[in-house]
Amino acid sequence: MPSMRDLKRRIRSIRNTQHITRAMKMVAAAKLRKAQAQVTAARPYTEKLEEVVGRLMGSVDLMSQPLAAPREVKKVGYVLITGDRGLAGGYNANLIRLAEERLQTETRPAALVAVGRKGRDYFRRRQVEIVRSFTDIGDEPDITQARELARQLVDLYLAGTLDEINLIYSRFYSALRQVPCIDRLLPIAADDARGGGVEDYIYEPSPAAVLQSLLPRYCEIKVYRALLEAKASEHGARMTAMDNATENAAEMIDKLTLSFNRARQAAITREIVEVVAGADALK
Repeated sequence: MPSMRDLKRRIRSIRNTQHITRAMKMVAAAKLRKAQAQVTAARPYTEKLEEVVGRLMGSVDLMSQPLAAPREVKKVGYVLITGDRGLAGGYNANLIRLAEERLQTETRPAALVAVGRKGRDYFRRRQVEIVRSFTDIGDEPDITQARELARQLVDLYLAGTLDEINLIYSRFYSALRQVPCIDRLLPIAADDARGGGVEDYIYEPSPAAVLQSLLPRYCEIKVYRALLEAKASEHGARMTAMDNATENAAEMIDKLTLSFNRARQAAITREIVEVVAGADALK
């Protein structure tokens, strides 16, 4: 049975932890609102660009487009987007588990592009080939970061280092629901771009030239959207985890307080019994 002093110390310690988790929940909620607004703002542009690219891909010869031409896949790459920090519940673990399962079932030679410390550190210890790593993305990814990441991925693809590139990230639906998914980035297929069919438009200088200038931008926007979705999912998962931690701390404080009150009541009862026994002894 813990002493009253030990119980008071544990209650004080858990209460301090509760203050921290509550503050972290409020910070995550504020960041989530910004990230959610960015995701919502980016989706219409991304969907319209996918529609335009898909329509163009249906009207040109894809063999003339290096980023869309089909080719033999000798090595496949997976871009794993995780967080740089923990304390986000199962967010990082779920993404790592999905990537690990995919790598284990992959029949072709595979390599990893790690975005975020958690994924990089996990697979580095397991001797998985990591061709690139990116950390310190921050809480609000910007288009400059996405453009640099997309440029390096395109360079790996055009150089033949990777013949297929897939994004592994968590798709954001709400603060309580984030779903890890795998989305192909390269080569770009008409099905991926979700075009609305071939339309009778006049293009200048030509559909092939317009498509060639749009495909790199398409890759940038797709990477940017994945970063935004991943960051919003991370903030949502962290807010939920800190909320659960705060509630669990409150439950522990209630249980310890009950134990403390029982111990104090027992001590008071014992002292009363001793006083009565002493008084009876003096009679």
